[in-house]
Amino acid sequence: MPDTLNTLREACHFINGVYTVGTSGRTFDDISPVTGRKIGIVHEALKPEVDAAVAAARAALHGPWGKMTQAERSDMLHAVADEINRRFDDFLEAECLDTGKPRSLASHIDIPRGAANFKVFADLVKNVPTESFMLDTPDGTGALNYGVRKPKGVIAVISPWNLPLLLMTWKVGPALASGNTVVVKPSEETPLTTTLLGEVMNAVGVPKGVYNVVHGFGPDSAGAYLTEHPGVDAITFTGETQTGEVITRAAAKGLRQVSMECGGKNAGIVFADCDIDKAVEGTMRSAFANCGQVCFGTERVYVERPIFEEFVARMKAGAEGLKLGAPEAADTTMGPLISNGHKEKVLSYYKLAEEEGATIVTGGGSPDMGELNGGAWVQPTIWTGLTDDARVIREEIFGPCCHIAPFDSEDEVIARANDTKYGLVTAIWTEDLSRAHRVARQIDVGIVWVNSWFLRDLRTAFGGAKASGIGREGGVHGLEFYSELSNVCVKL
Repeated sequence: MPDTLNTLREACHFINGVYTVGTSGRTFDDISPVTGRKIGIVHEALKPEVDAAVAAARAALHGPWGKMTQAERSDMLHAVADEINRRFDDFLEAECLDTGKPRSLASHIDIPRGAANFKVFADLVKNVPTESFMLDTPDGTGALNYGVRKPKGVIAVISPWNLPLLLMTWKVGPALASGNTVVVKPSEETPLTTTLLGEVMNAVGVPKGVYNVVHGFGPDSAGAYLTEHPGVDAITFTGETQTGEVITRAAAKGLRQVSMECGGKNAGIVFADCDIDKAVEGTMRSAFANCGQVCFGTERVYVERPIFEEFVARMKAGAEGLKLGAPEAADTTMGPLISNGHKEKVLSYYKLAEEEGATIVTGGGSPDMGELNGGAWVQPTIWTGLTDDARVIREEIFGPCCHIAPFDSEDEVIARANDTKYGLVTAIWTEDLSRAHRVARQIDVGIVWVNSWFLRDLRTAFGGAKASGIGREGGVHGLEFYSELSNVCVKL
């Protein structure tokens, strides 16, 4: 890929192994969140492009891809991962252009994990057993029952903008490892790495139609046409809860399965017996990593009263020590939000916090970024002093901010942590092993971390409770979604 910010990129659809601009001629701009300037044009898919992509994916199920052995598919996905790593710098540049995140972050998380997702699931699918049973029959001959996993078919992948490559391949990896084909609709904010992956698929010989990409928006655009398409067998989505509800309604027609990883208003629980150095460092990451644009991020922090003042002071010092800057700067530790539109949303919550009576510990506005002032920059922000019924405490902001509140008892903090419509993750900080286990099992979330945050074993279940999602991915749990389990009964 070109190496200058002034070179405009063009994101085309990738359908049946070919890059195409589509029939409508409609395009939209790809805007840098760092500068607010146009960095590319993106072709918008309407019904004809979505129809073509779904048809290509359907045909590929019955072509060479569908005739491959599991070992052959797994080897091909290893080759995909190797080619991503060979073109590491291209993917890194594209991801940082779209998101504005520091290269130091993307080079250690986004690109390596984006590649690893193919290898992990390629290996996993080869080692997942099915079930078998011997059945006694009245005539004494018996019957053998055994399970067979089959591809589900054409999978629609709707991926988000906060971790574009990582979360897209988190879905595409297991979908392809299970023998499916995919049509991916990346976020309109971050089209570049999803588009670039088409080059990788062609380079390693993935059959045409296995991996397809259509660009666009939600209503009356690629997203709606894809999720409503009768040729799609299942839909996997990561994004905000309201959009997930719309997609779930669309999937109800035809009783198509969905996997939904949606919003969160996650709590961090810091007990007085914690290792405070670890707790501050972990909470700094969970509140401010990726400019707070992480579904697992901690926006509600509950700290046991004996260490409350010290914890707030240390978080304040940490937030004020973050270095906002361009992705390529070696000392940058926090980038911008994804867009100026999202910046306005986050700043509206900063204003609302003041109106609701919050004490602003630090931040609360926009920084002066000099020549980068056209970008989507906001200050890392910490509040105290709000009650749990404040909107800032109850609504997901998805920015670099958190509210820190004191608590006095274990039962109290469990109740307050659970007092939300969401149920994605919680981080608990304590050196008391019994307390860690006791509290963890009482928090209504899909994932609980103890003395860590965002520490992922890809073999484990991933997903949320309540309004945070439907279903689980990761390990065998993801294969349950991406495959159909059929039973074969043989009378002996």
